[in-house]
Amino acid sequence: MKDVVIRPLEQTDANAIRDIYAEITQQPVHAGFKQLIRQHAARVEDICFVAEYKGRVIGFMVTYILTLGFGIEKSAWIATLGVKPEFMGQEVGRNLAQQVFAYYKKMGIENVYTSVRWDSPDLLSFFKTLGFDRSNFVNLRKRI
Repeated sequence: MKDVVIRPLEQTDANAIRDIYAEITQQPVHAGFKQLIRQHAARVEDICFVAEYKGRVIGFMVTYILTLGFGIEKSAWIATLGVKPEFMGQEVGRNLAQQVFAYYKKMGIENVYTSVRWDSPDLLSFFKTLGFDRSNFVNLRKRI
């Protein structure tokens, strides 16, 4: 999409990101969400970007580096991402991902991981178009 600027996440982007996330999930966002976004923005180690169009945040990608993780070498993890629904399908998410991949490649990180619900075919399809495939890991959960 023309005129979209990809830039590093700033703490002041937390409200816009919360609004995008709520619009996508169509649910209220928990109270600590904005604080988590601010924390990621403040951490130099985290690689997080937003997509801006005409001065308005329309997408985001929050990632971090995983240095110790059950036998895998230093790698990256996409924690969350989102694009305002009216801008979906216009390469905004792809542009965010390419910026993240380029940054990690310069750092010498070769593997990027994420986790997607199996009942989210649109998100699965998005990651497939970026070249993601199943990894050697299985997500586990214990309810307490």
